[in-house]
Amino acid sequence: MEIYVIRHTKVARKDICYGQINVPLADSFLEEVAQFKNELPTDFEAIFCSPLLRCKNLAEELHFDNIIFENALMEINFGEWEGQTWNEIDQDKLNIWMQDFANEKPPQGENLLELFERVSLFLEKCRKMSHKKILLITHSGVIRCIWAYLLEIPLQNIFKIPVGHQEIFAFNLTSQKQTDSIKQTK
Repeated sequence: MEIYVIRHTKVARKDICYGQINVPLADSFLEEVAQFKNELPTDFEAIFCSPLLRCKNLAEELHFDNIIFENALMEINFGEWEGQTWNEIDQDKLNIWMQDFANEKPPQGENLLELFERVSLFLEKCRKMSHKKILLITHSGVIRCIWAYLLEIPLQNIFKIPVGHQEIFAFNLTSQKQTDSIKQTK
């Protein structure tokens, strides 16, 4: 199965901690959508989309009919930190989390390992689907977890992987993990 993956468009504020809260989109939204319309294939059998508005708005503006909202594609839950500016967060707690974000959790949130497990279970479910080509509309944390899943890299290294807003990445998911492959999209 061919799987294409895109990240939601830019958000209006970059100074806040946002994972699962809905945040306003940047004024460049329609320009970014137009770029996706020019570069993204349209022959998808299914579109799986995070239910968060920044992804949902993109999916709807791309005019896809067969959208399936999938909680597994939601961004990491930052718990009590959601909506705060990074400077407002207790810096001692933030530093503890930053030292071991794979295992530490923000208060009332989830850690990277939990996000990775959620994404991995979804990919294993996709592996059993009969679709030939699907699209995932999601978030940078989820995309980095997909990379970690495909490349079998330690979670501590995923922030070394850049995930831009206008990038399209694709891979082939096969019946066995060892034969999965990354596709070139341009």
